[in-house]
Amino acid sequence: MNAQLKTVLLTILTLSLFVIALVELSGVSETALFNKYNIGSGPGNGLSYKQSQSREDMIANMPKTSIQFYETKYNFGTLKEGDVVKHAFKFKNTGTAPLLIAKTDVTCGCTVPTFSKEPIPPGGEGEIMVQYNSSHHPGHQQKNVLVHSNAQQEAMSIGFEAEVTPK
Repeated sequence: MNAQLKTVLLTILTLSLFVIALVELSGVSETALFNKYNIGSGPGNGLSYKQSQSREDMIANMPKTSIQFYETKYNFGTLKEGDVVKHAFKFKNTGTAPLLIAKTDVTCGCTVPTFSKEPIPPGGEGEIMVQYNSSHHPGHQQKNVLVHSNAQQEAMSIGFEAEVTPK
């Protein structure tokens, strides 16, 4: 072989090995070392793609802490049917371990809670934003959100009420 062909083949081989190393180190591949042996922090939650351990299972193994909501019930008052309203239920981690919200359960699709997926340090504060869509819900409404976490009381209820006047 001539020298030019050898240089081209060596360059292709080197680039191929470089790409394989990048894929392995990034954890993009399902069989990458980071995923296969759960090395490093993985895709943001400390878990490999193959494990796919649920957030609830992860929280069950965490140390218990305590949570204190500043209010557990809120009254939106009178709304017109079709109004979309929001309220932030603020809380504090009053324990000695980080607090992690696992999930929220709602009683109706008209209620959408959102919360941070990041741990709240001891003494730190967080909030659960609850959005309510009053469309097709005339009359007196009472909705609850069940909050699951690694607190001593694993499930706590927060909620709201509203008087929805028809259009």
